[in-house]
Amino acid sequence: MEAMAKLSRVQLATSLPGPKPVCLVGTRSTARVSNLAPFSSITHLGSNPILLGMVTRPDTVDRHTLKNILVTREWSLNHVTKEILEKAHQCSARYPSGISEFDETGLTESYQPNFEAPFVKESPLQIGLTLEEIIDIPSNNTKLIVGRVKFVNLPDHTISEDGSIDLPKLGTVASTALDTYFSINEIGRLPYAKPTSFP
Repeated sequence: MEAMAKLSRVQLATSLPGPKPVCLVGTRSTARVSNLAPFSSITHLGSNPILLGMVTRPDTVDRHTLKNILVTREWSLNHVTKEILEKAHQCSARYPSGISEFDETGLTESYQPNFEAPFVKESPLQIGLTLEEIIDIPSNNTKLIVGRVKFVNLPDHTISEDGSIDLPKLGTVASTALDTYFSINEIGRLPYAKPTSFP
């Protein structure tokens, strides 16, 4: 692995966990320039309060998402669907800080009252978060950004009585590596597991 070319090693490393959720992270700068960046390192950290985490790469170059979160302490997560996949992927391009990915890709900004960060109007599942903490990971100079979920926007018919979200109905996609995407299909639901002999 050490002998691999840099890009090949990145592709391998990001494929190892298998398909992961991919969301567009929406932030806004102090100059009120909106920013969108795709993240596939998002994970559930807790349910009371509801906390989500995402890992940002080392800030050896200008990381607009991290910079904006540090200032405004708010951001949005917007699930990516097949319909907006190509535009979402284009948001990974390194646009200058004064350029909005919304403008460059044709995605539509939307806002919620008393919340600074922009949302992607075309996304069927939108999550608003506020910053709880940032944890440094010294072994590779990355950071775990921990956010508290303040609100969730999604169609009523896609959430069940037990709280689970019908992601296939929403059309949410997953990703591996830097450029590979998958549709999500439900195999089935199993009962809550309790200690017993397994047949």
